Amino acid sequence: MPDRVYECGSVRVFECTLNGPLLRTDRDAIDLISASASANADWTIVPVARFDPEFFALRTRLAGEFLQKFVSYGKHIAILGEIPVQFSQSRALTDFVMECNRGRHIWFVGSHEELAERLSNA
Repeated sequence: MPDRVYECGSVRVFECTLNGPLLRTDRDAIDLISASASANADWTIVPVARFDPEFFALRTRLAGEFLQKFVSYGKHIAILGEIPVQFSQSRALTDFVMECNRGRHIWFVGSHEELAERLSNA
């Protein structure tokens, strides 16, 4: 299944396919930003499963470097799905997710329904 571009209310969304190489580096973020921009999307949606598992271990700084690219370029990203169990118990990660979800550029959402609700209220 290829990447999809669709409208969610009045918001144009670029959603990465579940299949594909694992995302890990800031270069991967730039490639994703470019693909999303080519689709004229307002938001980029990435399934949790597309990230290298180490992305969720904050000590690696992968998440910070990757997500900072979106903020630096003024782009929006939503990470869709449940965080892997081995990382979901991390207090630091829980705090990071809560802080991201307070903002307007990076969201962690559990489902398409939650994403649609947040986008309609944004």
